[in-house]
Amino acid sequence: MALLGTLLGPVTDLVGGVLKNRQEIGKAKQAAKLQQIKSGADWEAKMAAASGASWKDEFWTVVLAVPVFMVGYAIAMNDTSVIERVELGFEALNSLPEWYQYLLFLAVSASFGIRGVDKLMSLRK
Repeated sequence: MALLGTLLGPVTDLVGGVLKNRQEIGKAKQAAKLQQIKSGADWEAKMAAASGASWKDEFWTVVLAVPVFMVGYAIAMNDTSVIERVELGFEALNSLPEWYQYLLFLAVSASFGIRGVDKLMSLRK
């Protein structure tokens, strides 16, 4: 019986160590996830505070709304040449270098505090 205890002792210690390590890894993963959530909440709060004194989001809202107003005006005033000019403007924007389009997209996204731009960019392809 003593021989059996001598043989099983190191095995049980090994199994116990493995289980303890797995438990510690699980705790570390949970702590990392909680820290990530906290960091995200901190970022959201900082962006909200910064946007209180910022004019960037209002600027981009106006810029993005101008084509809508122009099309509405064209329909209300029966002036299709305005719609043609809006289309020409979008064609010109589309012909800009791709790197510039990405920078513009990032600037507008950052202005509105949109996170995960990399995910949005992957939708573009």
